[in-house]
Amino acid sequence: MIRKYEVLQKIEDAGVAGIIRVDDVEYGIMAAEAIFEGGIPVIEVSMTHRGAVEIMAQMTARLGKKGLLLGAGTVADPETARACMLAGAEFIFAHCFSEDVARICNRYGVPYIPGVGSVTEVMRAFEWGSDVVKVFPGEVLGPQFIKATRGPLPNAKMLAVGGVTPENLGDWFKAGAVGVGLGSALTKPGGKEGTPETIRAASKDVIARIAAIRKQN
Repeated sequence: MIRKYEVLQKIEDAGVAGIIRVDDVEYGIMAAEAIFEGGIPVIEVSMTHRGAVEIMAQMTARLGKKGLLLGAGTVADPETARACMLAGAEFIFAHCFSEDVARICNRYGVPYIPGVGSVTEVMRAFEWGSDVVKVFPGEVLGPQFIKATRGPLPNAKMLAVGGVTPENLGDWFKAGAVGVGLGSALTKPGGKEGTPETIRAASKDVIARIAAIRKQN
């Protein structure tokens, strides 16, 4: 259980998770390595694409000992959650809450960060052992959801995913988010398929922006 809280602290310290959502394994590995080299130590691989487990396994082998914190995203069932853990995932993100996924994550001491869209869902996730939840879809709920939820739940820790861009990072952190998830803003900067150079540059830019925002707060 000590490792679980180390993982959660590392996610919060980073303030951002790079999200890999691709079918091509080679491109996914390249993008993940470039994000890591750009200064983002937390990477989530979405299970909505083929090759996700292979990307995780290869990233664990290549960068696991260099400080990479690897996780899985869009995990909807316990079988997928366990396969991801065996491939090296140290945290599980999801688009929704599942008691079955919560149960298996609790069993193995792996942080479970489910998607929530109401105060009731936030409370349910906490009651099932989640220490952090994911505000999703962020583009629908907006930063005000976090600010309003932290009224009755001032200690709630929430990450934002969906609709987060380098330009609106300040809105999310000022509302009380402990971190964000960024996918295409890193892997397709400017709307174009990224190269190692452009992905590294986008990652460095996000890290710098978050550091500046936190200094202001």
